Amino acid sequence: MHSVAGLVVVITGAARGMGEIYAQRAVAEGAAKVVLLDVDATALDVAAAALSAAGGSVTSYVVDLSSRTAIESVAERIRTEVGTPHVLINNAGIVRSGYFWEHDAVRDIEATMQINTLAAMYLSRELLPAMIEGGEPSRILNIASAAGTLSNPNMSVYAASKWAMIGWSDSLRLELNKAGHAHIAVTTFAPSYISTGMFAGVRGPLLTPIMTPEIATSAAWSAMLRGKPLLMKPWTVGLARGLKGLLPTRAWDFVAGRVFKVYSSMDEFTGR
Repeated sequence: MHSVAGLVVVITGAARGMGEIYAQRAVAEGAAKVVLLDVDATALDVAAAALSAAGGSVTSYVVDLSSRTAIESVAERIRTEVGTPHVLINNAGIVRSGYFWEHDAVRDIEATMQINTLAAMYLSRELLPAMIEGGEPSRILNIASAAGTLSNPNMSVYAASKWAMIGWSDSLRLELNKAGHAHIAVTTFAPSYISTGMFAGVRGPLLTPIMTPEIATSAAWSAMLRGKPLLMKPWTVGLARGLKGLLPTRAWDFVAGRVFKVYSSMDEFTGR
């Protein structure tokens, strides 16, 4: 797949940040239809108007991704009102910071797991059968995080949601191949911190600059089109993952905490 020209692209968390940039990229490449999903009705209207003014064929739906029934409902509308997607970008996510025991069970723990992980599973489950039956080259891009590869204080639930995302996403890739549905490629994107406002106040670990959303989305988009299974960015994410696998736990704790400063990266978090 060299572009999304002529294809139907569905993006969650599409009203702002990286989701909106993915939508802009889809419009620029001539997607037949760009479907925007977001919980913020006002921001969604603004994004949809801007994309339409840029020449895009845009359909937007307000949806609460923490609700399975809402996801099932919007998926049915997509199937009947737009058609079978060729590209699904599971981008929506939230972050909660603090010690685990300070998290509220519903507002923090359930919401994070539902939006960051279960929503991608539910929406993919709803749309995949038609994508499989269609037989056309298709893509699923799942936005995970470097937090899904390394433990980190002050983000235990967020890390859990992204560990789950990585495990599910790559297993889905293998299942599609094993079942003979190789026309659908799954890409998992695991970036370090990105300057979208979601992680305002964080400090990038050693040799790990905080990426702009433009750089991050460009890398993820290219990997998706190529069908690359896993993209970790910047390169230090892969390095840290490798070192964690090689070193004894206490030795890794010293390297991560004292050398790379991973364990203190969230100490001044103020993001939304």
